[in-house]
Amino acid sequence: MIEEISHIGEFGLIQVLTKGLLVGKNVKVGVGDDTAVIAGTSREDMLFTTDMMVEGGHFTKKMSPFSIGHKALACNISDIAAMGGVPTFGVVSLGVPGNLDIAFVKDIYAGINRLAEKFNVRIVGGDTVKSARIIINIALLGKVAKGQAVLRSGAKKGDAVFVTGPLGRSFKTEKHLQFVPRVKEAQFLMKNCRPAAMIDISDGLAADLGHILKQSNVGAQLHEEAIPMSAEAGIKNALYDGEDFELLFTVPERRAEKVQQNKKYSFYKIGKIVEKRKGLFLLDKQGNKERISLKGYDHFAN
Repeated sequence: MIEEISHIGEFGLIQVLTKGLLVGKNVKVGVGDDTAVIAGTSREDMLFTTDMMVEGGHFTKKMSPFSIGHKALACNISDIAAMGGVPTFGVVSLGVPGNLDIAFVKDIYAGINRLAEKFNVRIVGGDTVKSARIIINIALLGKVAKGQAVLRSGAKKGDAVFVTGPLGRSFKTEKHLQFVPRVKEAQFLMKNCRPAAMIDISDGLAADLGHILKQSNVGAQLHEEAIPMSAEAGIKNALYDGEDFELLFTVPERRAEKVQQNKKYSFYKIGKIVEKRKGLFLLDKQGNKERISLKGYDHFAN
């Protein structure tokens, strides 16, 4: 009997493909976080991530090619930021139809290069192939102080939960093509009140918080009125739309006030970490409690 990929979904497929992978002694964190963490120098660890975008799912040819290129690199930089690191070197692989206008491809690379300059990333290679649709894959290296990478597994009961910006309707408003990765915000946190756990929101608040809850073996309680929402977004959009690429992080409650009192960046306290058995709950303005599904965007279910 054939078992289709759509039956197990994106994360089920990842589990199938990564089971039994060889991991060397220099690999501190492998599959299962925003990036891999690999032992580097005596002072720094190396971060390694990759992200793929496919025409029709992540963008269309009607969108600005410059913005498509921006997004392709920004997604990767966001993953590096979520580990508390800064990006360094990248390679770009591109699949394109043979009849695609060369100017379109040049503008994609212009978008990549502009953002690379902004974050001091050096593009050092890549590959090109012919494909039926446009496919962009970027692999990116980064660095973080030795032993200081922020993982999804560090959240503890009592931690405050924060996000770095408004959520919802990212695809509708094209924020997903224009967002600036929260590297500066992450570096501020690393220097002033290091997060216990952190992730960037790509699949939706509920799903990505769910990754933290699962790996930290905890639950969470969110306050609907405290969740920042984009224009015209409702609570369902904020919870499930995805592609916001804001950082979601937890800090011990004793440091939460320090996060909120800073004058440089906006950090929104949206809830707290609780015991695992309580799952993920949302409190509305009237104090009514609703259990929230940890679902989000799945490439094989949408």
